[in-house]
Amino acid sequence: MDRYDVAVVGLGPAGMAVAAMAAHVGLKVVGIEKRALGGECMNTGCIPSKALLRTAHVRHLLARAADYALAGEANLVPKEPFRKIAEHLTYIREKKTRAMLDKVELVVGRGAAAFVDPHTLEVDGQRFRAKRIFLCTGSLPAVPPIPGIESVPYLTNENLFQLERIPARLVVLGGGAIGCEMAQAFRRLGSEVAIVHMDAHLLPHGDPDAGDLLEAQFQAEGIRVLNGRRIRSAERTKDGVALTTEAGERLEGDVLLVAAGRRWDFSALHLERAGVAHGPKGIPVNRYLQTSRRHIFAPGDANGLFLFSHAAMHQGMLAFINSLVPGPLKLNFRKYVVPWTVFTDPPVAHVGLLERELKARGIRYETIETRYEDYGAAIAEGVAVGSVKAYVGTTGRVYGVRIVGEGAGEMIGEWALVVQKRIRIHHVAFLQHAFPTMNFLTKRVAEGWLMNRTRGPGVRRLVRLLCR
Repeated sequence: MDRYDVAVVGLGPAGMAVAAMAAHVGLKVVGIEKRALGGECMNTGCIPSKALLRTAHVRHLLARAADYALAGEANLVPKEPFRKIAEHLTYIREKKTRAMLDKVELVVGRGAAAFVDPHTLEVDGQRFRAKRIFLCTGSLPAVPPIPGIESVPYLTNENLFQLERIPARLVVLGGGAIGCEMAQAFRRLGSEVAIVHMDAHLLPHGDPDAGDLLEAQFQAEGIRVLNGRRIRSAERTKDGVALTTEAGERLEGDVLLVAAGRRWDFSALHLERAGVAHGPKGIPVNRYLQTSRRHIFAPGDANGLFLFSHAAMHQGMLAFINSLVPGPLKLNFRKYVVPWTVFTDPPVAHVGLLERELKARGIRYETIETRYEDYGAAIAEGVAVGSVKAYVGTTGRVYGVRIVGEGAGEMIGEWALVVQKRIRIHHVAFLQHAFPTMNFLTKRVAEGWLMNRTRGPGVRRLVRLLCR
């Protein structure tokens, strides 16, 4: 039996963070991945989806340009986009990611790991014993129990990028991040697209106004959006698939993409042999990311808390540190804010509390908003859609920030630091921001809060006194 300091099950974002750090500090590490190095994020999730979005964005820009308008959009369809994406993924996986894990013993593509006892895992007949074990097994796409869905050849993110061509008609089931990103990407690549889901607005995990802004953009691009719909049935048709809503609406497409949430399946792991508690929504962890067995950690999607790749990487880092340091020095992962971005056009980003959460908690706040349409650089660059909105307390504490617009994903990082470290908003106003970047809108929001503080008669009297 091979013995290790650390065993990592699943080499996606969380697992790679743990394995790379552990090997870097000289520990003996085994990394087990039943499919492909990089996990879902690299192979079937955020990396290929962003590549497709970029391809779609380029085509969209070309189609809008006057020099290309006469040529017709047919000449702008990219050739074999999925093959090109696959080539890039292979290069990243084999040349870049593998190099990061060059000191890790890799067990990839040999099947799922299973517990033998609390310290021992078995893969394809080979056993690995470790002092510390990290379960980074991620999550799986969920398929709603719609009558007839089992007879429909639907796609999920796991097989979407295996398509050989852009479908003429695409129906997307789900209005979350994956559904919205892929709906816009395929529309811009030439598909006729309809998106249907049961929530009241797109991106239901965000504030409604962000979903409304995105829906307006989708409709302008010809994407049909059906909010608040339940599906009565799914069926295979001569040309593809059809969904029927409870309201009687019928949506037909050549391809159906199911992007309706996530699920968990730990059956192959045999967690009961290790005494690790688990449930239908993931593996419960304490604030240090430990499972019910203190030497076994579950960072990332496996714990079901924050289903973002960057959250998984961050938790992997914290879990590894917590596995080494004594109790008083352990890091509580719940103290760190989790920003998120949806990479549509315009992109949507958020950090901190949502407006509805502030209202539910009875927290007094002021909304400060600055719009892209009022910013010269955004107008000149043709991206004058959206706004930066901050929810700020009376003393300048920033409770949450919502951005819809160009550069949202890059801008949200500064706000994440502000929220996490409780930096008062006047400090943001006094920080110089490069002009004319979109991030200058961050400064404008902070200046707006300061300007509101100077509207009272007392301030005016003080200014007149100082000017004497």
